[in-house]
Formats: sequence, C-alpha cells, structure tokens
Amino acid sequence: MTPERLRALCLEQNGAVEDFPFGPDTSVFRVEGKLFALSSLDAEPLKVNLKCDPDDAVRLREEHPAITPGYHMNKRHWNTVDVTGLPDRMVRELIEDSYDLVVAGLPKAARLRLDRP
Repeated sequence: MTPERLRALCLEQNGAVEDFPFGPDTSVFRVEGKLFALSSLDAEPLKVNLKCDPDDAVRLREEHPAITPGYHMNKRHWNTVDVTGLPDRMVRELIEDSYDLVVAGLPKAARLRLDRP
C-alpha cells in the first residue's frame, strides 16, 4: 500500500478531513473533529494508528505481527498498523472500523449529518 492509497482510504470516509496539528509530517484524519487515524505518510515502513474495540485490539495483535499497541496512544483503544505487513483489504476494514467507532460516539445530530443514525 502506498501513502497516497492510505490517505485516500481515510479521506473516502464520509465527512473525513485531514489536518496537521502535530506538524507537516503527521497526517491526522478526523470526522466531526474526532481523530480516527494518524500517520506519518513519509515513514518507512508505512504505519497508521487506528482506533479499535479493546477486545478486538488484543485479538488482532495476537493474530498479526504487523499490528501492535498504539504508539503514543491509549494502548487499550488504539493499534499501530504496519500497512506493509497486511493485505490492502484488511487495512481498509481496519480504517472503516476505526471510523465507525468514532462516529458511534458522536452526538446524534452529528451522526445524522453523516447519514449514520
């Protein structure tokens, strides 16, 4: 997976925006102001921090060496994913899951704006 593809996968989520609050080298992807993905797109290997259900986070780490506890994040709720070590389809699903978790925690009015009751 390329950095361009990773960026595109994050930005194709409804209402997603990219900003750079930690400097020009770190892309932060948000929905309604809430973080769902964080990546240094120029880094090698290419990695992304993604929100994850705590039970799934542990299982994913056990099953996939490319998934580790979230670097500089709450280790219970975030994973760092080395996208070079996983199929693109799985990376897409992990991004979508992260986005869905964040949207589920938004107020109802915000969810409705995103067509996600």
